[in-house]
Amino acid sequence: MSYAPESIAYHQGEYKPLRDCNVNIMTHALQYGTMVFGGLRGYYDPDSDNVYLFRPDDHMRRLHRSAHIMQMVPPLSEAKMVEVALEITRRNNYRCNVYYRPFIYKDALQLSPRLHDVSDDFAMYSLVLDDYLDTSRGMRTVVSSWRRIDENIIPTRAKVSGGYANSALAKSEAVQHGFDEAIFLDSRGFVSEGSAENIFMVRDGSLITPPVAASVLEGITRRSIIELARLEGIPVVERDIARTELYIADELFFCGTGAQVAWIEEVDRRRIADGQIGPISRRLRDRFKQSVLGKDEQTRHWVRPVFESRVNA
Repeated sequence: MSYAPESIAYHQGEYKPLRDCNVNIMTHALQYGTMVFGGLRGYYDPDSDNVYLFRPDDHMRRLHRSAHIMQMVPPLSEAKMVEVALEITRRNNYRCNVYYRPFIYKDALQLSPRLHDVSDDFAMYSLVLDDYLDTSRGMRTVVSSWRRIDENIIPTRAKVSGGYANSALAKSEAVQHGFDEAIFLDSRGFVSEGSAENIFMVRDGSLITPPVAASVLEGITRRSIIELARLEGIPVVERDIARTELYIADELFFCGTGAQVAWIEEVDRRRIADGQIGPISRRLRDRFKQSVLGKDEQTRHWVRPVFESRVNA
């Protein structure tokens, strides 16, 4: 993932090179973290020579809901935002895996930590991206000394940029101590999620994940994994998970738009089971990989091909 100044982005109502997408240093969102954002993937399939957007309607719906929580008025409809992602892909003529960052932000030039009577704008850029985490091996994780922010502090079901200072503190702490990723506990002391991923545990054949009330993001990939598990006949339970329960899990994995499905080898220097990817994690990861390319019959409605002419050719 790298900055490509010549790539075409969308800003202030027009498509233009990313290098020309700039904001004033007085911008409200820059001062106070008053921005909501999404993360959307496009997967390239060489067999069809097409890029498939993964659940774009769901991503833009969540972005609109995040904006509503933060008293923002989205300048574009959900459908129009999806069209922007499609058009960015076409204008950049991508033949690769792509990450899209759509966001709505308070663009007024004023100093006042408030949400009302502050104007909003929408923008989107894209980056070439394969794996955010190295999914070829297991993740070495640590329970963070930082607690996950509570829903009543900064709404966790809204992807608010200011709230990600919490994630940055946990991520840097983990990496600087020799780990790959952090695991948050919530304010009650139960497992919440990773710094930018939801977490799943397998015990006795059931797939278990913390409830939304544990200050987790209502992840699109999280929902997809739950739906895939049910299609596979795997029991799914949403309940609180204690820290020590992670140590004795049969399997653990992260999921998210960036992480996709990344299995966890170790928590707090304790190996999980035999330290290898488990059978349920592997099944779900493999089926997810088929789903994002539109090759799974039961989940084909999740994806949107960018180049329609290639679908009908």
